[in-house]
Amino acid sequence: MPRLRLLLPLLLLLLPRPGAPGSGDDASPPDGAQEPLQGLREQLRAAAALSRRYWALLRCRVWPEDCERAEEARAGPRGWSLALLGQQYLDILTSWYCSFQACCDSGDCRISNNFTGLESDLSVQLHGQHLARELVLTTVRGYLELPQPDKALALSFHGWSGTGKNFVARLLAENLYRDGLRSDCVKTFIATLHFPHLKYVDLYKEKLTSQIKETQKRCRQTLFIFDEAEKLHPGLLEALRPHLERQAPENHRVESPKTIFLFLSNLGGNTINEAVLRLLQAGGAREEIRLEQLVSRLRAEIAESADTAFGHSCLVKENLIDFLIPFLPLEYRHVRLCARDAFLSRGLPYTEEALDQIAKMMVYIPKEEQLFSSQGCKSVSQRINYFLP
Repeated sequence: MPRLRLLLPLLLLLLPRPGAPGSGDDASPPDGAQEPLQGLREQLRAAAALSRRYWALLRCRVWPEDCERAEEARAGPRGWSLALLGQQYLDILTSWYCSFQACCDSGDCRISNNFTGLESDLSVQLHGQHLARELVLTTVRGYLELPQPDKALALSFHGWSGTGKNFVARLLAENLYRDGLRSDCVKTFIATLHFPHLKYVDLYKEKLTSQIKETQKRCRQTLFIFDEAEKLHPGLLEALRPHLERQAPENHRVESPKTIFLFLSNLGGNTINEAVLRLLQAGGAREEIRLEQLVSRLRAEIAESADTAFGHSCLVKENLIDFLIPFLPLEYRHVRLCARDAFLSRGLPYTEEALDQIAKMMVYIPKEEQLFSSQGCKSVSQRINYFLP
């Protein structure tokens, strides 16, 4: 098999170095004559399983039709983990191979819809957002499992900056598509970057509509992300109406395309924070707060906002957005977890003292209670540079 002969030598680079974490080299030799041999056999079996795991993951990336055993390979042997360096090697090798060999004919063959991975990522990596975790997983999985959806799914994320809105959007892209945000089926728009000048609104409308249609034509499942949604021009919001309205399928024998719209906004952050503050002051736990306690107040603040067209647009007034999803303000303990994740993502060691120091560097409000981080987790990753040797 030519492709196997081409890539197999390079896969040797992905095997763990002797002495690396999880390599098993740091285990002390057991007593007895047979035990060292048995331990060596176990390590060799684990090494072989890890190499098979690397190969399965690479095969899944460049030849999606061969992915049937990828989930089994993803689990890997106990005690052996796919190191960050190994992930980087996989990315490099995949990009290198796909630069001269077509990995698939269209973006559709790269759709993964890994709901198990999405649930795991939201549970492990998203901190302090029980409402968002439950709603995103339930609504997205339920929508994508529909055989004939009659409208696009529209979710609007609301909360202060740094609470995880962009992070959840990225997790969605990574688990629904093998290429994540780089997928041909995913388009991200930032209001101030892609639509900065009012005098070009008509041109923006034309290009936006064209991009949506072209992406939907290319992929049977698409994801559109609008960051800073509160800064979108009214004309652009109106241009989205046809894509969010309920549609009558033209042909029930043909599978309907599936489209998800995500709107990310800081609107409603004050209302969300006030509700959480009152709950904590009354002695409750943030995990007790329920969606119905926030949605009506959140919708009211969005609709009454005079500084943005978002609340007065057809998206809100005509209920074209299916769910308003609140992101709660983060507390000290959540910032510590974000700092820990920042260290781990870069393969760096950390101490509990370092996590505390980073968390204390953040600004907390209200002035009296000092409960919520005003910056969330957005700036945590830069703070760890102060603690590097």
